[in-house]
Amino acid sequence: MNNEVSTKTDAGRWAAGLSAEIGKAVLGQHAIVERIQVALLVGGHLLLEGMPGLAKTLLVKSFGAALGLEFERIQFTPDMLPSDVVGTMVYSPGDGSFTPHHGPIFANLVLADEINRSPAKVQSALLEAMQERQVTIGGVTHALPVPFFVMATQNPVEQEGTYPLPEAQTDRFLFKLLLDYPDHADELEMLRRWGSAVRTPEVTPISDPGELLALRATLDDVYVAPEIEAYILALVRETRRRAAEAVGGMRILAFGASPRASLALYQAGRGLALLRGHEHLSPTIVQEIAPDVMRHRIGLSYEAEASGLTPDAVVADCLAAVAIPS
Repeated sequence: MNNEVSTKTDAGRWAAGLSAEIGKAVLGQHAIVERIQVALLVGGHLLLEGMPGLAKTLLVKSFGAALGLEFERIQFTPDMLPSDVVGTMVYSPGDGSFTPHHGPIFANLVLADEINRSPAKVQSALLEAMQERQVTIGGVTHALPVPFFVMATQNPVEQEGTYPLPEAQTDRFLFKLLLDYPDHADELEMLRRWGSAVRTPEVTPISDPGELLALRATLDDVYVAPEIEAYILALVRETRRRAAEAVGGMRILAFGASPRASLALYQAGRGLALLRGHEHLSPTIVQEIAPDVMRHRIGLSYEAEASGLTPDAVVADCLAAVAIPS
């Protein structure tokens, strides 16, 4: 067996084993689980949005346990300070010196729970960590562990006491994933498994950071044709066109997707192709992940919001407007 086939087989086996282990704690949500695997594979951050009680926190925590990653949870609240996230300098009375005290951001997998419940000053404490994989405490830069991921959750319906994430922050998330209610069969199985208070889901490590990094090094095995590269750019630039021009007599977008969207489509597409054992990135995969990549990177105009349009509807319209490469 050649190395190319071997790496694709390894990625598929890794994904299947991880899905089975996560399934001990979280039932259903197969598409969401696969997207999280893609984000882990390409080193991207995630924003999970869903109603309370949909196991967003449990899902992220289960991934940390199954991968053997150092996990930290930060519960965002309105009274938090940036130092509660990144850490601070601690004074030592004995010798009059200051030493850095690392905050919970110094972990492989950081769960920013209900991230929109803290004001912008606290949210911005994550910006340097998410982009540069480092934080600055007392003027000194400290590198974060490798691998490093931020997975944030937010509730889409509560408005009181929340602070919407600024565009500069949401743009740093590879995916924005929307969690929906489980189907009837999964919810019934949940009742039977955990209806008793003494039974709780247990997830055990089946992988480690070393295996994840090794699989990440094989992403370049997935071939991306020039036509697919042009297709990715055309999709992203179509959102910018709709921000600059009126479409159907209405300016649909206030702003289009950034170059990070192009990179995210390229990288995440490769990751999903690798997990599924494909040798090349296809237009089908690009179309499949486009909503998750772009729904948080475009801004609806006032007219579009008033007419009931959603980001997903705009992305779908862009997909329909751009010619698919043969």
